[in-house]
Amino acid sequence: MSPAGDPARIPVLLDVDTGIDDSLALLYACASPEADLVAVTCTAGNVDARQVAENTRAVLELAGRPDVEVALGRETPLARPLVTTPETHGPRGIGYATLPPARTPLSARHGADVIAEEARRRPGALTVVCVAPLTNLALAVEREPDLPLLVGQLVVMGGSFRTPGNTAPTTEWNASVDPESVAAAYAAFGAAEVQAERTARGLPPRPLALGLDVTERAKLVPAHLARLAARAGCGPDGTRPDGSVNAVVRYLADALRFYMEFHSRYDGFYGAFVHDPFALAVALDPTLVRTSPVPADVELAGALTTGETVADWRRTWGRPDTLDVGVEADAAAFFDRFVERVGALAAAVG
Repeated sequence: MSPAGDPARIPVLLDVDTGIDDSLALLYACASPEADLVAVTCTAGNVDARQVAENTRAVLELAGRPDVEVALGRETPLARPLVTTPETHGPRGIGYATLPPARTPLSARHGADVIAEEARRRPGALTVVCVAPLTNLALAVEREPDLPLLVGQLVVMGGSFRTPGNTAPTTEWNASVDPESVAAAYAAFGAAEVQAERTARGLPPRPLALGLDVTERAKLVPAHLARLAARAGCGPDGTRPDGSVNAVVRYLADALRFYMEFHSRYDGFYGAFVHDPFALAVALDPTLVRTSPVPADVELAGALTTGETVADWRRTWGRPDTLDVGVEADAAAFFDRFVERVGALAAAVG
């Protein structure tokens, strides 16, 4: 693997609310040779922000990357009470899994400052991947108004543009937790003058939004975990032929068992939508999705639709396009990479 800072690698900052699928994204980032994981910023969502920071550091230590900076950001949404989802991810956010207490300290920097400062340090080069409510991103834009011109690419896992929601009939979880932050981010990054300047600088003009339309194509089932475990040289529960345990595979088995039971109850299949690692994989290789530009906004005051991400596919608003929305996904290619990469990581460090 190339050393950190290698220009052939993609500097990536992950913003998370770790969560089971966030933890899979962290493992995928650590396992991907083209990714230079610059930092991870934490906000509340799946669980409270302090638990997010604990989970994030523990997973990075499990992956052999205690060197990655982990920063705590804002602990509540911009304008609403915090709602978490223990029924989806478990009371601590990692299902049935247990991990040793994190040993590495939290960053002294605030998460929003990390986003802004790392973007300033690498103007036009940093890929920011948000797989949590956009609270930290919105605060970072408030602190650094030029952020939309400094980020190389913004990839957001959030929203539901042409498919039912997973929180309310038309709303996706990340957007529903803090819709005001979505509105702020869309307004800042989608502004016409920002798009024009980014185009002039040779940058992607619009953020890439990966809603449930494509992330629910990434449906992990027990066969995927069995393949990954075989790549790591152990059984699906992490047990090796000599009776020892691969810690990475055991973690995956225990975390995903909870997640699969949840989807079995609510979605009618024994498996798991792994939204967040798919979003990270797309950030590293955009050919995994086909996108369509569209004007988009978020509902803030609907009686039934607050948090709905609204895409104007017929252009009735007369507004310019503000997002590139994922509309098709190559889930098979993603899972081949996930199995190989995370399986190899597990073999190396587990």
